[in-house]
Amino acid sequence: MATKPPAGDPVQDAPHVGPPHHAAAGLPAIGHTLKIANDQMGVLRTAQTLLKVNQKNGFDCPGCAWPEGDKRHTAEFCENGAKAVAEEATLRRVTPAFFAEHPVAELAERSGYWLGQQGRITHPMYLPEGGDRYEPVGWERAFEIIAEELKALSSPDEAVFYTSGRTSNEAAFLFQLFAREFGTNNLPDCSNMCHESSGSALVETIGIGKGSVSLEDLHQADLIIVAGQNPGTNHPRMLSALEKAKTAGAKIISVNPLPEAGTERFKNPQTPLGMLRGTALTDLFLQIRIGGDQALFRLLNKLVIATDGAVDQDFVREHTHGYEAFAAAAAEADWDETLKATGLTRPEIERALAMVLASRRTIVCWAMGLTQHKHAVATIREVVNLLLLRGAIGRPGAGVCPVRGHSNVQGDRTMGIFERPAPAFLDALDREFHITSPRAHGYDVVRAIEALRDGRAKVFFAMGGNFVGATPDTDVTEAAVRRASLTVHVSTKLNRSHAVTGRRALILPTLGRTDKDVQAGGKQFVTVEDSMGMVHASRGNLAPASPHLLSEPAIVARMARAVLGAASKTPWEDFERDYAVIRDRISRVIPGFEDFNARVARPGGFRLPHAPRDERRFPTKTGKANFTAAPVEYPEVPAGRLLLQTLRSHDQYNTTIYGLDDRYRGITGGRRVVMVHPDDAAELGLADGSYTDLVGEWKDGVERRAPGFRVVHYPTARGCAAAYYPETNVLVPLDSTADTSNTPASKSVVVRFEPA
Repeated sequence: MATKPPAGDPVQDAPHVGPPHHAAAGLPAIGHTLKIANDQMGVLRTAQTLLKVNQKNGFDCPGCAWPEGDKRHTAEFCENGAKAVAEEATLRRVTPAFFAEHPVAELAERSGYWLGQQGRITHPMYLPEGGDRYEPVGWERAFEIIAEELKALSSPDEAVFYTSGRTSNEAAFLFQLFAREFGTNNLPDCSNMCHESSGSALVETIGIGKGSVSLEDLHQADLIIVAGQNPGTNHPRMLSALEKAKTAGAKIISVNPLPEAGTERFKNPQTPLGMLRGTALTDLFLQIRIGGDQALFRLLNKLVIATDGAVDQDFVREHTHGYEAFAAAAAEADWDETLKATGLTRPEIERALAMVLASRRTIVCWAMGLTQHKHAVATIREVVNLLLLRGAIGRPGAGVCPVRGHSNVQGDRTMGIFERPAPAFLDALDREFHITSPRAHGYDVVRAIEALRDGRAKVFFAMGGNFVGATPDTDVTEAAVRRASLTVHVSTKLNRSHAVTGRRALILPTLGRTDKDVQAGGKQFVTVEDSMGMVHASRGNLAPASPHLLSEPAIVARMARAVLGAASKTPWEDFERDYAVIRDRISRVIPGFEDFNARVARPGGFRLPHAPRDERRFPTKTGKANFTAAPVEYPEVPAGRLLLQTLRSHDQYNTTIYGLDDRYRGITGGRRVVMVHPDDAAELGLADGSYTDLVGEWKDGVERRAPGFRVVHYPTARGCAAAYYPETNVLVPLDSTADTSNTPASKSVVVRFEPA
């Protein structure tokens, strides 16, 4: 049966550390999945929910955006997906009595783990100005408060409307429509903090900011390069695709500062043999120094160009632009400089080159390890250069594969959640709804924090997520949010953002993916877009956690009516009554969604068009795929310092902390750990098991300190260290961002160590 939430925060001061694992999943994953599911849901509810996850007649996992094939397993979920479902479908409840018992100041002292474990929020809650705790509020009054604050602004641009990647297509479309009818493009989203660098690089080089491969392409690839990504924890179902590719003869290169169990060996829990023996996945592990990826790919590109017959001349001539300038820049790549930047050996790089040359069908997958550096966009453009040289875009079994995190982060962007929308999108929106959308660019995440800090933004509205927990420079961000006149969070569960408020604050509880959604027009479903451009339906099957919840589309529609009033001719009531009406309007605004309702009714949904993949047509400014030739960069670290990357534990999804263990890395019972190579630790005098403060160093001279971290001697790359976020977000300066994309550089933090 389900268990009660923890009464107090667990002690995290003495984590147990054992050797890291060398295989992922298997029987331990099954056992851990069942334990967490039973603790949160009980046996019967576990069966009701998990057997519906990612099924064609079920609901989309609220975790990652990895796609499903046409043929589904009965258990079409991974360990971390089951954790995400269990957290949402939990029987635990956060009622008004909980808020009466716990002042906001007390909630602010609690860990994210404790807050999340309390359960589903059951009522809309209001923190009045000068109040010390949330109190119940009716929905009508809640929308009146929002309207009061928004109408009092001197400009619509003083409001910020943030979106989490869990938001459905229907809710996201309404949210951006409301914001633009209100008069602002201030629509930051979680993509600003993760794959914005991917979108920036891909739009410039191939003309569309999405990956170009399908699940079937992965199964057909000759070579898969997994760079800056840990699929065993962050996208575990990807391991099944890698296993299938290996079985078909593919080779896999893993490029990462840390060895990760998931890319070493996968013990597939779907088969008895898989659980017992597993499949070795990685053929070549390149343990690269943090931030050395651009230098690696630039040298590989030089070597490809220098190899007779290695460049696909027909593709380059017919489909690309800028080859000569790029080839001249690549010729300058230097072996010694590359070895310094990467920490690799010449034989390792030569072996990688041989594998690239032997492959006709190459896919490069990546995640935050490439996107969260100052030179992230240039790095991803260099990845594209390699694929262009080999003609590996628009060919089955080949292409770019940015692996998205949250389950509909890509769909939200497709729906118009973007602070810099394309003029063609705004023109279509205006024609359909007879409005005049603003054309001035809005705030992304970093600029939204700056605007709140500087008093240029006064109302902050979050459609899901944990903004305070996810963003950089924690002290600066929290001070900025506290300057707001009103903060509003549409949420299913508690997180730290509910304890860091403006002068007034609202928590608006909403339906989750697992919940049935019944409106005046009958039972509804929503849609999502996965990481590979498939759009499909999601239908919850559980009774809602409380009768006082509203769906996300209903919240937006009612807010719009309260704020915009009779002057708005948009049929907000119709949108709330029947989501098919929303999809009809989407179909007339967004290319690729024609006949949306009929196509999404088909089991499995439909694939969005992708010109580079489908036609080898590249909708860039030049009309071709663009080679680029940015100067090679890599982080320089002063003596006595290390380069820190922030990362997730295995008991974590984004800022949601499911537990205090990182099983694959051998760490249990605590999160305040820093992983350091034993040789670096010896040079710095950091004994294994000792405690240290991490102190960030940045050009502004501000001291950013994360205190009390246990040192773990770990086989990371030399000169590098790793620790979990959000605990280390405090070390990431707000203005340390990627060129072009403005994504926080959370994987390139220079730190020194001081005794705790």
